[in-house]
Amino acid sequence: MESKEDMGATSWERVKSGLAEIGYVADDRLSMALHLAQALGRPLLLEGPAGVGKTEVARAMAQLMGTELIRLQCYEGLDASHAIYEWNYQRQLLAIRASEATGGVSEAALFSEDYLLRRPLLEAISRAVPPVLLIDEIDRADEEFEAYLLEVLSEFQITIPELGTVTAQSRPIVVLTANGTRDLSDALRRRCLYSYVDYPDRETELAILQARAPQIEARLARQIVGVVQGLRREELEKLPGIAEMLDWAAALSGLGVNDLSQSPDAVQATLVCLLKTAADRDAAPREVMDRLIGKVA
Repeated sequence: MESKEDMGATSWERVKSGLAEIGYVADDRLSMALHLAQALGRPLLLEGPAGVGKTEVARAMAQLMGTELIRLQCYEGLDASHAIYEWNYQRQLLAIRASEATGGVSEAALFSEDYLLRRPLLEAISRAVPPVLLIDEIDRADEEFEAYLLEVLSEFQITIPELGTVTAQSRPIVVLTANGTRDLSDALRRRCLYSYVDYPDRETELAILQARAPQIEARLARQIVGVVQGLRREELEKLPGIAEMLDWAAALSGLGVNDLSQSPDAVQATLVCLLKTAADRDAAPREVMDRLIGKVA
């Protein structure tokens, strides 16, 4: 646990500046949430639309802390065996067959560490050096799994009937993300610190682009961010996220584009980086793009 001085403003500011140095631009609210999650040993729930960089937060924190990132990707039907542990039945069967000539192998030997497959949750609490545990898109998992996860996060220990209870050597930094696919339980929300991650404003998104693609000239960078921000105000099915913006910038830069207003064909051709459905592509014909570019040219 950190002292009061360590938990003061300078600590979260160090998180913010440290993330900026490795290319992740975080606002004050997110920086404070990350700092407190680390200082208090509490899971951090990041909620917000897809494409705003929630998953990247965990990657950046792992890089900043110089530790490992362990990721659990959630999906409908996810169960404990895929998230926590399971036994390597193929190796157990081979061991049984190989030992038949010598009288067989004992049950204790079969259900030992040698045949245990550690999945992300067990892996995370087994590390001597605390990793960053990313539980990605928790709202895609079933409520039953969410309830089990809550138990694990409360005690940071897992019971394996054949081996006993595994208690965390050191608590991982836990980051959960959710896109609003379903409502999360009040119990899980109470267990976690919380931060909402939204699409960045123009200045923040420009800072992100400059940090990730410093080779892009300032004029083009401003145009790219302005057009993407404008597209998010259009009636699209899937708004372009930060990753799509960076892909579009890389595509334009690779084609040698320096001014969007002078390269309408390249703009239309590279919209495959931004617009991910046929309906959205139809919603952004050349006249719409010309209008958006005209506002930022």
